[in-house]
Amino acid sequence: MTVNWRPTASIETLRERARLIATVRAFFAERGILEVETPVLGQGGSTDVHLVSLSTRARTDKGQRRLWLQTSPEFHMKRLLAAGSGPIFQLAKSFRDGEVGGRHNIEFTMLEWYRPGFTLAQLIDETTTLVATVLPSFAGPVVHYRYRELFHTHLSIDPFTTSLDALRTLAAERGQMSIHALKEEGRDTCLDLLMSMVIEPQLGQNELSVVVDYPASQAALARRHQDADGEWVASRFELYLNGIELANGYDELTDAEEQRLRFSEDNTERQRLGLPEVDVDEHLLAALQHGMPESAGVALGVDRLLQLALGKARLEDVLTFSTPNC
Repeated sequence: MTVNWRPTASIETLRERARLIATVRAFFAERGILEVETPVLGQGGSTDVHLVSLSTRARTDKGQRRLWLQTSPEFHMKRLLAAGSGPIFQLAKSFRDGEVGGRHNIEFTMLEWYRPGFTLAQLIDETTTLVATVLPSFAGPVVHYRYRELFHTHLSIDPFTTSLDALRTLAAERGQMSIHALKEEGRDTCLDLLMSMVIEPQLGQNELSVVVDYPASQAALARRHQDADGEWVASRFELYLNGIELANGYDELTDAEEQRLRFSEDNTERQRLGLPEVDVDEHLLAALQHGMPESAGVALGVDRLLQLALGKARLEDVLTFSTPNC
């Protein structure tokens, strides 16, 4: 059997990758933001029903325990914020099972940073400035969109009021799948399918597209607020370029009891869908209970950004070794 041992990215591409990573580090150094390193393994995983966390059994001083490979460094970094770290950033290896394709790899590099005292608007400005720094040839405008308006424009529906049956039917039609395949899926899954299949490809065309006011049910670890229409929405944003989601930012939730409730609701939904439960990170909840400063934080897919910066067709073209060849 012939084994392909060679890197998936060329050596010249890896040199360019190193140069751009240095640019990212310089960006944060100029702003006095501390670079940190946190563990890849944690006591809990992501309960998000749309993510699949990887876990392993490890022998520890407390016996054999299940530890979780991080889907992002968020939990550990928030513990640092609660301990008084101030603004921090990290270039972290992260893992999401089953995510393989032109824009995905099971193991990938996440850039995540947190700004105590920042508003979401300030963080959006900083995020778009970073992208422009890494992509100096890009001169397009930054355009803001409300989630609801995008569904009106591209699908002629209201994502907040359209019935679940109608959403399932539309998602099946646009995804060219059987309605039976969606019979157990909830509103958010159908909305996510429509967003990814219909709306996302239209975003970030000759511009940086910023999407805000997602449904409150999609807040995850973000706060919620009422929008101009009086609708409760998530205090978060996503950033797109060339139809690719680059970043996901939050006005961070600091209420420990509310976060515990959301984790519990996620695991209840996992049970309903026949998915395995995920251990809740009690260390994060304890840190929130202690007190985390009001902060805005964002996670940015470094490999995707570099893919765009270097004009590569697939994510693996900027990775030393993609998952199939690791």
